Amino acid sequence: MNNKTDSREKILTAASRLFQLKGYNATGLNEILKESASPKGSLYYYFPNGKEELAVEAIKLASEAIAKSIRTALCKFSNPVKAMQYNIKTIIEELNSEDGLQDISISLLSLETHLLSEQLREACKKAIIVMENIYTEKLIESGFNKEKAEELGMVINLMIEGAITVSVTKRDVSALLVVSKQIELLLNN
Repeated sequence: MNNKTDSREKILTAASRLFQLKGYNATGLNEILKESASPKGSLYYYFPNGKEELAVEAIKLASEAIAKSIRTALCKFSNPVKAMQYNIKTIIEELNSEDGLQDISISLLSLETHLLSEQLREACKKAIIVMENIYTEKLIESGFNKEKAEELGMVINLMIEGAITVSVTKRDVSALLVVSKQIELLLNN
């Protein structure tokens, strides 16, 4: 990787991490520069429209990481119930780790930014649709018809994202454990 690409990626990676962990408003450009060990000029060279442009790209990066994580978890089991439960177990482990929210959810960033910027709202919307589609694809692979799989994919994503928000707020993963238990009832009916 050349230095230009490497510098851009370091800034983007640092921004993605900080936006997910601290939020958009609580993350300053100087903090991103410090974490990425990049000069100020690099930030404006790669992201000439500033923080909002950087955040849109950071949301895309986070979405790719989240999608990869979900796909990896769901591929562990052919049974959709076991696959979804394994995904939730993975999320719980990540929440209990040092970086917590990094690369598991876009919901908190969505809630914070949806009124600030149409570009940020749209980037978060795309990320949420990607997650829904991954769950839908798994259900179709498991024999659900497309219409039912799309509904359930949306419901599963809502349940998991909502449970992540509640778990972070309560500092207790019991909401995710309840969702894991209810997935079986949802998919077996």
